[in-house]
Amino acid sequence: MAKAVVVGGGPAGMLAAAAAAQRGHEVTLVEKNEKLGKKLYITGKGRCNLTNAADFEAFFRNIPRNPKFLYSAFSAFGNADLIALVESLGVPLKKERGGRVFPVSDKSSDVISALARHLKNCGAQVALNTAVRSIDIKDGRVFGVRTEGGYLPCDAAVIATGGVSYPLTGSTGDGYAFARAAGHTVLPPKPALIPMVTKEDWPKALAGLTLKNVRLTAFSGKKAVFEEIGEMLFTHFGVSGPLVLSASSLVRQDDEVELSIDLKPGLTAQQLDARVLRDFAAYANKSVRNGMADLLPQRLIPVVLSEAGVEEEKHVHQITKEERAAIVGTLKALKLHVAGYRPIQEAIVTRGGVSVKEINPSTMESRLVKGLYFAGEVIDVDALTGGFNLQIAFSTGYLAGSSIPGA
Repeated sequence: MAKAVVVGGGPAGMLAAAAAAQRGHEVTLVEKNEKLGKKLYITGKGRCNLTNAADFEAFFRNIPRNPKFLYSAFSAFGNADLIALVESLGVPLKKERGGRVFPVSDKSSDVISALARHLKNCGAQVALNTAVRSIDIKDGRVFGVRTEGGYLPCDAAVIATGGVSYPLTGSTGDGYAFARAAGHTVLPPKPALIPMVTKEDWPKALAGLTLKNVRLTAFSGKKAVFEEIGEMLFTHFGVSGPLVLSASSLVRQDDEVELSIDLKPGLTAQQLDARVLRDFAAYANKSVRNGMADLLPQRLIPVVLSEAGVEEEKHVHQITKEERAAIVGTLKALKLHVAGYRPIQEAIVTRGGVSVKEINPSTMESRLVKGLYFAGEVIDVDALTGGFNLQIAFSTGYLAGSSIPGA
């Protein structure tokens, strides 16, 4: 039996502590917040999109950086294992659009309570309101963990402290400092899954408007790097929502980035032109703004007409063929240009972190320090939206905890 300390009570830390305790180790999970899973509470808008039902290949397609590093973690504890565990703890789950998995109750608190019960059932001790000061390392191995409340001697320490996004939930980059002190390379943290600030002002007038079933294409330095149909949101600073967040992880953030929104992806330009003609025929004596009322949300119509260069009060019967073509062209490719990104504190996850080259992917143990393990967002891996990032946390946490050998 070994003594193990897990630093961080998020999804990675909870799974690491439970897995280690299940193997008979004496485990203490140390969390600086007053409760476990604080960031988990806000995932999926408080509904907890805890994983995705996609197969392994689809998982790897949704992980833009270092996907191969995760093969062993996903093999040890995949999405089916997570779903089975959570349901066995009394939380029924459901699958939604895009394979996203949520609790039937739509309450993240149900998942967190279940995982807390799991920790207790496995025999792990939990120390809340306890901040870690440093990891004690001598002669290339872990000897203990120094906390505000005292010293915890141990044979193994798992760093599962998260990144630097949403710092109010406790993700303040502590793990990077512990990793650097142990001699590890930490790639500079950058925002991933981050809303975009646009050069254009018109999104401000649409703030709060959600578009569903639109196609977003993102061009990074003129190269299309993202194209998907889904949901996006206009805000007071630009754009957000699942499509935009995923696109932000695939563009180079120092490139010139252009977004193109196809508002009617189910229709070809020719089919859309025929649809516009039919609507115009029905509203022949009305303004063109009224003539498009069946096609678009009311607030979006003036923007589309302005971008197409068509006067919104012009009567439908006065619209020329060229103006109609401009309207159709704008409906199929409404353009936005990215001026920047929201602060890293608003990112859903952090890009960067402890270099995967210095972590054994089969165990999550440091290649530099014996008995030191890493799990979750502190590692330089991140994925697109849809439950993939949480599965990375659960899988790497489980693998780290289950890889701790006997003392």
